[in-house]
Amino acid sequence: MERAAKKEAVESLNGLFQTTSVAIVAHYSGLTVAQMQKLRQQMKQAGASVKVSKNRLAKIALEGTDVAAIGPLLKGPTVIATSSDPVAAPKVAVEFAKANEKFVILGGSMGTTVLNVDGVKALASLPSLDELRAKLVGLVQAPATKIAQVTTAPAAKLARVVQAYASKSEAA
Repeated sequence: MERAAKKEAVESLNGLFQTTSVAIVAHYSGLTVAQMQKLRQQMKQAGASVKVSKNRLAKIALEGTDVAAIGPLLKGPTVIATSSDPVAAPKVAVEFAKANEKFVILGGSMGTTVLNVDGVKALASLPSLDELRAKLVGLVQAPATKIAQVTTAPAAKLARVVQAYASKSEAA
């Protein structure tokens, strides 16, 4: 790699690390190209990304970022999964690790907090940001629905009583 290409790679990685809220590090040794493509595709669908870079360049790019704590994990053939949603990358990484035993999660970082393997799994078990928003909207919407049902219920009962008397008088 030329010096200019290395500098560009470090700047690109540094920009990625500056904007990400979570970074997961895993070993990928032994995965086929098709499996790596599947991982990349799953990450992209979840709103996350996967980077494979030289560990030395990645360590340089980590300097001055919130996720700098993952530096010691960068040994051997590593892949770095990042996302702005704190749950997206860990969720896909844990699911992929269950299906592929050669994909081994080493740890990660959420902001300045260092995560071990158990921390990554715990983060993956949380609902995503979209799921939390949906639950919140459901909670806000539920009282309004209940109020509408309560206010229309007396009118509906009155209409049924009137209808019952009307059908009773028609039958007589």
